[in-house]
Amino acid sequence: MCLSIPSKVVKIDQEQNVATVDTMGVQREASLDLMSEGDVKVGDYVLLHIGFIMNKIDEEDALLSLETYREIIEAMDEEERQRAILEDDECENRGA
Repeated sequence: MCLSIPSKVVKIDQEQNVATVDTMGVQREASLDLMSEGDVKVGDYVLLHIGFIMNKIDEEDALLSLETYREIIEAMDEEERQRAILEDDECENRGA
């Protein structure tokens, strides 16, 4: 199962149509190809799926979700944390 953790947009490269996002301290690039031009701005919170920004979310909702994720992570042991991170990076669209 893939969970979309809210990520904060920290940089936008308009030429490449990608955004650099911060997901709980981990930065990565995500495609803006599925969003309308100009819809996503630096400072926005977004949800990602398989490397694409799928939609923006309200900052208050994003922060509440992030707090819940932090609580879950704190309850995991180190091996579980590493496995969760690896599974998130390998998440594919598996269909229903």
